[in-house]
Amino acid sequence: MPLLLAGCQKQEAAKRLPVMVRAETVAIADYAPRTSLTGVIAARTLNNLSFRVGGRVAERLVDVGQHVDKDAVLARIDPQEQESDLRSAQADLDAAQAQLTQASAAFERQKTLLAQGYTTRRDYDAADQALKVAQGSVEQAQSALANARENLSFTELKAGAAGVVTARQVEAGQVVQAAQTVFAIAEDGDRDAVFNVQETLVAKTPAAPAVTITLLSDPQVKATGKVREISPAVDPASGSIRVKVAIADTPAGMPLGAAVIGSASAKPSKAVILPWQALTSSDGKPAVWVVDVSTKAVATTPVNVLAFDSGTVVIDKGLEAGQSVVTAGGQLLSPGQTVEIAGAGQ
Repeated sequence: MPLLLAGCQKQEAAKRLPVMVRAETVAIADYAPRTSLTGVIAARTLNNLSFRVGGRVAERLVDVGQHVDKDAVLARIDPQEQESDLRSAQADLDAAQAQLTQASAAFERQKTLLAQGYTTRRDYDAADQALKVAQGSVEQAQSALANARENLSFTELKAGAAGVVTARQVEAGQVVQAAQTVFAIAEDGDRDAVFNVQETLVAKTPAAPAVTITLLSDPQVKATGKVREISPAVDPASGSIRVKVAIADTPAGMPLGAAVIGSASAKPSKAVILPWQALTSSDGKPAVWVVDVSTKAVATTPVNVLAFDSGTVVIDKGLEAGQSVVTAGGQLLSPGQTVEIAGAGQ
């Protein structure tokens, strides 16, 4: 019996012995995590080109990846039909002009005869009307001839601006319809970096953050961009939002399609940053051990975890500045346990 009593006394004494722990004083700081995502370089302006008239493609002059200048001919349609229309319109104009010459001469005769009293007013009015009809016919034929010439020019597809051919959907001998896209050209000039971003990241990022763009294959190639466009809808396939970052004075080392890394900081928020070892669990929820400064006793305090970072945990609710939180040795503690803080008083 005395031996049993002595053993219980030793256990009680062991429980009362303080546990050596490490602790850290809570400090509220601005937390603005930096997010990095992978994207690609894309053209600021992409032109889809098509013929304005239909027909059989007689010649294709460029291919994908080729750089073209403004007004460079990309392809031609067989102009036989348009040339025939042009000849017909020219013949109609010649006929109308001949009729105008005849009507003009007849009107001048009637005008002279009317002044001398050798014709009637009715014949004079008829000649005047015939002249006006002939003039209208000439104007109509001239307009038709201009349209025929324009349609003939449409048999050549030209680049509206200098750029790089990014897509081709036509081959020689193929029959195409008017307005059918046959080429896509990425215009020269500043480029965009395109990223697929999670919706939560978009909400936590400032409206116009400065984005650092780094070439994935060569980190020495860098540029700074600004968010130019944010898609208003979530892509149902990827569950992300497409964000376009404008890169002014795009480096030559960032060609179209190059993989890049975009980095930006989120909106700053007030939070407490602690080592991840400080985190424990209370009733299945995140908590930390808080040391009572006067009694050195510990108690669990529920907290809300804002984020996990490399080696740290970010807490935005549950702690106040000046509190002492156990950061090492918490696995040996129980509520009300007294502790001795390592390094205290040194």
